[in-house]
Amino acid sequence: MLKGAEVAARVLGLHLQFVEARGPVDFQRAFSDMARARADALTVSYVDKILKEAHPGDLPIEQPTQVRAGNQRENRQGPGPDDSAIATATGGSRNRVMDRRALLGTLAGGLLAAPFAAEAQTAKKLYRIVYLGNSSAALESDLVDSFRQGLRNLDYVEGRNVVIDYRWAEGRNDLFPALVAEAVRLKADVIVTSGTPAALAAKEATRTTPIVIAAMGDPISAGVVASLARPGGNITGLASMSPEIDGKRLELLTELLPGVSRIAILWNPTNPANAARLRNIQQAATILRLKLDPMVGAADSQALENGFQAIVAARAQALVVEPDRGLLAHRVQIVALTARRRLPTLYPYREFVQVGGLVSYAPSYPAMFRRAATYVDKILKGVKPSDLPIEQPTTFELVINSKTAEAQSLSIPPSVLARADQVIE
Repeated sequence: MLKGAEVAARVLGLHLQFVEARGPVDFQRAFSDMARARADALTVSYVDKILKEAHPGDLPIEQPTQVRAGNQRENRQGPGPDDSAIATATGGSRNRVMDRRALLGTLAGGLLAAPFAAEAQTAKKLYRIVYLGNSSAALESDLVDSFRQGLRNLDYVEGRNVVIDYRWAEGRNDLFPALVAEAVRLKADVIVTSGTPAALAAKEATRTTPIVIAAMGDPISAGVVASLARPGGNITGLASMSPEIDGKRLELLTELLPGVSRIAILWNPTNPANAARLRNIQQAATILRLKLDPMVGAADSQALENGFQAIVAARAQALVVEPDRGLLAHRVQIVALTARRRLPTLYPYREFVQVGGLVSYAPSYPAMFRRAATYVDKILKGVKPSDLPIEQPTTFELVINSKTAEAQSLSIPPSVLARADQVIE
């Protein structure tokens, strides 16, 4: 590019000076230097044509389209002490001559104006998303990757038109109020999170910053939104709970373990949504004539150890782990505790099965996180969260770990294997 500009300058008998510029500050300085050099025009037309392989000798020197009297400046202002007149013809076939400083501005402007405009455009469209994770970057990598892929599918590129700040609760719901407050201080255009505790903390912290919940249980019973069709306020997103899912999980356990009658429940007492979940699963158990005992509440490592001692003491034949992002952060410990006791367990997330759990039945959370990106896109384009209905899952994934089944001396019925979306071997 620079070589082509040099050739053009030599052919036209011009002095050409290059100014290196790498960012907005450099661009501003470069244009100031051109102004001091008294370049009277900035147009990229000559450079554009030459760089497209037009021969400089074939390009006529243009005449000014506006002639000012004497040294008069633009907008009919009087001449300045450093201004020079534009030489004009008085008649005949003699053409007006373009000031060489004008083409100096042309060439320099052609090289500088385009990147300067691109830089300015990028700065205008750099949106900030704050992602509040329930556990850690390592434990939520699949979900984060799915969300980022959803953004890329919608032409959002990190560092170009969007920046994502990540904050992690490390399995502690009590950290969410501080994390949300920090997101507000960062002037986030959108806050993205998941789970009822995070949603409630976000609702408490701000009524103006848009919030997209990638997955949560029952947003109505938790008091997060007024309705699914018209959430109201500044929160929208996706709900992971459906009325039938608790019953289907218990039915699945009866297929895996014919004759099972006593099932333990593990839940997180710090999650307000779990009270409604426990009522639902109790109703489903009554219909299936199953006894739920014990129902163990645990939110940290020590409580989990104590809880499993209670489960063993009650002689539970199987275990159901209730959906909770805080428990997901402890999945390695939970799976190890069930393996040590050879306790058949049904999990709420496939991530448990990926680290050695027996079976999971749940919505496709990676798909929900990808879908959350479309909510972000609509909000950044001006749609109000209150006008975006909350979606519910329509498809669920059954994932089975055959190695774990073998280790627990379980034979998975062919009818269950046939329905599996994934079998980990």
